[in-house]
Amino acid sequence: MIKVLHVIDSLDLGGAQTALLNLARFRDRTRFEWTVAPMHGRGVFAGALAKEGVEVVSLSAAKWPPAYAISLPRLLRRERFDVAHFHLFGANWIAKPLAAWCGVRVRVNHDQCNDRFRTDRAWRLAVDRATNRLSSHIFAVSASTRDCLTGREKIPPEKITLLPNAVDTERFRLPDQSERSAARDELGLPSGTTVVAGLGRLHPQKNWPLFLRLAGRFPAATFVIAGTGPEEDRLRASAPGNVRFAGFRDARTVLAAADVFLLTSDYEGTPMTLLEAMACGVPPVVSAVDGCAEILADGAGGLTAPPGDEGAFAAQLGGLLGDPGRRARLGAAARERVRQSYDARVQARVVEETYDRLLSGA
Repeated sequence: MIKVLHVIDSLDLGGAQTALLNLARFRDRTRFEWTVAPMHGRGVFAGALAKEGVEVVSLSAAKWPPAYAISLPRLLRRERFDVAHFHLFGANWIAKPLAAWCGVRVRVNHDQCNDRFRTDRAWRLAVDRATNRLSSHIFAVSASTRDCLTGREKIPPEKITLLPNAVDTERFRLPDQSERSAARDELGLPSGTTVVAGLGRLHPQKNWPLFLRLAGRFPAATFVIAGTGPEEDRLRASAPGNVRFAGFRDARTVLAAADVFLLTSDYEGTPMTLLEAMACGVPPVVSAVDGCAEILADGAGGLTAPPGDEGAFAAQLGGLLGDPGRRARLGAAARERVRQSYDARVQARVVEETYDRLLSGA
């Protein structure tokens, strides 16, 4: 049995956490024994991982004091993992060097986003470059992320696999009418209203103020925000009357109730919420950034607008809200695009085949 440790900054709400859960669901349980170690706390995904038979070991009760500096080396030396797989910046910058120091042979980094946090400070880019040199291999979720690694950090291309995020296309599927009605009842939405849904962390990256301004332009529609985060109080205070805050929800419930998916982010990797919406046949209107632009490059399955361009977003959104037939056609194309190219079962096999290759050469 191959022992794999996944280290992630936290198991709170986020796309990286959802991608990790998908990998856990579709892992080969006859060959791979998993442990997931959030660097602090347990988070909302801990229970879902436990249901998949994955042991969750929190390395620290909170970010401060950083008990993970002691608990992670103890865990690594006690369990002698064959592979350590790191998700998000904290795990990559802190946990991966500790794993190298403790002698873990295969160290994999899962790079989820080509965001400005890494590149807007020279010291951050230098730290990322240095710690990525400790990686046996890197999975990049978008071509823009891969290009940043090869261009800005000079990581050899052969050390990187382009591996977009993916979804469970059986779990995320077209809802029938009873599921749609039940979802709207649960969210307290009128049956006849047109619903525009946004899902994700309430964080500045997602540019939720633009989402709210767009809601103000279309008062006849109901806009639903599903998620939690540091921006919640400020967003609630400035939201127009047709916006509903749903808190942390199962994405399937929100998407079953939705007619359109709206993502106004300033930057992304390959957002799980976009793929989940497309798998459910909900036509998306998203920022033309990074993985979003790559998924919808040919216009099949969704619409894009330049990041931050309120007028362009309003034009794309207005065209869908006023045309149910177009929404249906675009939603069907979106579902087919995900089914063909973004299935989580395929992604899990690629990850495991990479482990095997790295272990055979370690």
